[in-house]
Amino acid sequence: MSAHKPSGGRRVVITGWGAITPVGLTVDETWDALISGRSGIGAITSLDASDLPTNLAGEVKGFEPRKYMSHKQLRRMDPYAQYAYAAAGEALRAAKLDVDEENAARVGALIGSGYGPMQSIVEHIGAINERGPRAISPFAPITGAIDSAVGEVSLEYGLAGPTRAMSSACASGTDSIGEAARWIRYGIADAVVSGGAEHIFTRVDMAGSGNAKALSRRTGSPTEASRPFDEDRDGFVMSAGSGVLVLESAEHAVARGATILAELAGYAATSDAHHWTAPHPEGRGARAAMRGALADAGIEASEVDYINAHGTSTVYNDQSELDSIRAVFGARAEQIPISSTKSMTGHMIGAAGAVEAIVGGLVINKGIVPPTINCHKPIDEAVNFVANEAQRHDVDVVMSNSFGFGGHNAVVVLRRWAP
Repeated sequence: MSAHKPSGGRRVVITGWGAITPVGLTVDETWDALISGRSGIGAITSLDASDLPTNLAGEVKGFEPRKYMSHKQLRRMDPYAQYAYAAAGEALRAAKLDVDEENAARVGALIGSGYGPMQSIVEHIGAINERGPRAISPFAPITGAIDSAVGEVSLEYGLAGPTRAMSSACASGTDSIGEAARWIRYGIADAVVSGGAEHIFTRVDMAGSGNAKALSRRTGSPTEASRPFDEDRDGFVMSAGSGVLVLESAEHAVARGATILAELAGYAATSDAHHWTAPHPEGRGARAAMRGALADAGIEASEVDYINAHGTSTVYNDQSELDSIRAVFGARAEQIPISSTKSMTGHMIGAAGAVEAIVGGLVINKGIVPPTINCHKPIDEAVNFVANEAQRHDVDVVMSNSFGFGGHNAVVVLRRWAP
């Protein structure tokens, strides 16, 4: 497999990653759970869901913020920012990237979220309505901002390059990684801390998504609720977490002797311009994003060895995505493993694509494809959805799909590093 020099110039590689998910508080814990087929979904404990359409959620369990941050930091950070901060710390430690006065201006950060600090916003509104203006912390404008996560990461590690937040619904994490890669390609930065984070367990969000009939109501068996590509799927499960990667130019990583985990070879983003919640009936945007990411990477569809599907477990998304994969890959769609790790994590919204990109990189390094659990009656018997048990495969190229409300489509292609 020959290396492709992207149109923007420099090649982009991954040198570190970190994760906080419903199945683990590190990348290793998350990976072990995924390849074992363990679900992180259960009845929600962080709010009263007794009168909501569903009580299912993929909560982050056992997370102790004081292990990662000071009391002062904690006072001004929404849970979504806490997760991003913790994941970024793991990623930077893994990358062994030291930021100092000499290189700080060349290191940036781009962290996305679909909804941002919703819990804090709801709490602030409740406080001012119940107790008046004096009850509002002076930190409220910081805590309640969608750039609060990236701001905290920048402050902690002295990242003086461009630091931005991005929001494109369920595509936020993937878009953040892809756009960060463009910064590196075009010489804006040498390294970028990038990913996504989410925590939207509020009664408003759970009620709204439930009333839209987007959420699973399989409350009697929570671990079986998320069932992508299964005939009996009935909706996604709302989840929380964060995934953060350290991206660098290949030259920068090689020069400092970094361990390169994978190459971020291609990225493309499109919009359906069709409907707020339903995918385009012909998958127009999804197909264009997949084709665009392959073209950006200089890779043919025949070279892709694994697809980490968006695979939300909703009736329309799963069928639309499969139809789009068939349109792009043709007969190859029946020859390669396609799985959805959302079957175990649930849908982490703005964090989903970032965590799934990490999964793609791990598949390349480990030679194991995580399963789609609860896939007992696949919607297409000819396709290998890696049903219920992990499979061993030699994988050099991975595609990771993210498709969001509002018609946002983002796709990244990862490749085994070859100088």
